[in-house]
Amino acid sequence: MFNNILIIIIFINSVIGGTLTGKVNFQGKSPKKKTLKMDADPVCGSSHKTPPYRESFIINEDGYLKNVIVYLKDIKYDGEIPKKQAILDQKGCMYAPHVQGMMVGQELLIKNSDATLHNIHGMPTINSEFNFAMPKVVKEKETSFSSVEDPFYIKCDVHPWMKSWVLVQDHPFFAVTDENGNYTIENIPPGTYEVIAWQEKFKMKRAITKTVEVKDSEETVQDFLFVKPEKK
Repeated sequence: MFNNILIIIIFINSVIGGTLTGKVNFQGKSPKKKTLKMDADPVCGSSHKTPPYRESFIINEDGYLKNVIVYLKDIKYDGEIPKKQAILDQKGCMYAPHVQGMMVGQELLIKNSDATLHNIHGMPTINSEFNFAMPKVVKEKETSFSSVEDPFYIKCDVHPWMKSWVLVQDHPFFAVTDENGNYTIENIPPGTYEVIAWQEKFKMKRAITKTVEVKDSEETVQDFLFVKPEKK
């Protein structure tokens, strides 16, 4: 009986894997917050009680960055594709979420929560580009991606300020930082990996790569610091 319990505990621990967590900080003078001008479409303008801001660079008062996507590179994963759809909503003439990760073959449900026309234009370079209209009466459309790809953007051709970023991977080991710069990736198989932190303004050219060792049933801490480039 004791041996059976021990085997079950060992099996559970092997399934759990390790956790990678940390914070993403910024060093340098932050760009000024810029409001979005939506008055060209009355539906968009009336959707916000307070002026909305651009989401390309969101930093809190302590210098921590939101919407940084952190993901493992070249990790083998034999698990299933999530049956739960990733969601991209158009609400208040803004995309929500602004940044997200999903898996190859996973469905992306694109929603239109606005009473106005949107045009969804996906701009991948490896996967197929797509472009379709969603009038206010069309509330949902689905798509998916067949290949791994670094973050690419989806835009609205009707409302030029609308932009969202999507990372496509063949594994689920990615996360997006919250408003305090925190991220957590769980259930990682033990091993040594390269981990990448990507931020929209820095793009892939200035993405940060670190090497981390993840141990079974342990928490590994890896922080990232984005530094504002000096002007030439």
